[in-house]
Amino acid sequence: VQLQACGGGLVQAGGSLRLSCEASGGTFSSLWVAWFRQAPGKEREFVASINRRGTNTYYADSVKGRFTISKDNAKNTAYLQMNSLKAEDTAVYYCAVSASFALRVTDFGAWGQGTQVTVSS
Repeated sequence: VQLQACGGGLVQAGGSLRLSCEASGGTFSSLWVAWFRQAPGKEREFVASINRRGTNTYYADSVKGRFTISKDNAKNTAYLQMNSLKAEDTAVYYCAVSASFALRVTDFGAWGQGTQVTVSS
């Protein structure tokens, strides 16, 4: 599976962005999708994940209530809607897929190229 992430940009604190992750070359509907992020000098961290059918979601405590992950299997695309953005959300955001529920970076075999999100305070 190849993943293409996009939608990042520069936004003021309190603003919103929607990231997209388009998949090709695989059966998207059979995969879990997750978003991770990596800030400069920090390890890549889990942000959110969604199950195969898009019916169950999981979030890191730091984004719960502000971010929403969704999945459109007909379009082979997953999304991350980010609201009430904070300066500490600044990072490169990556999408990834796995065959089952996973939280660790090492559990994911396919990654998108990353998209930069910068939140100015």
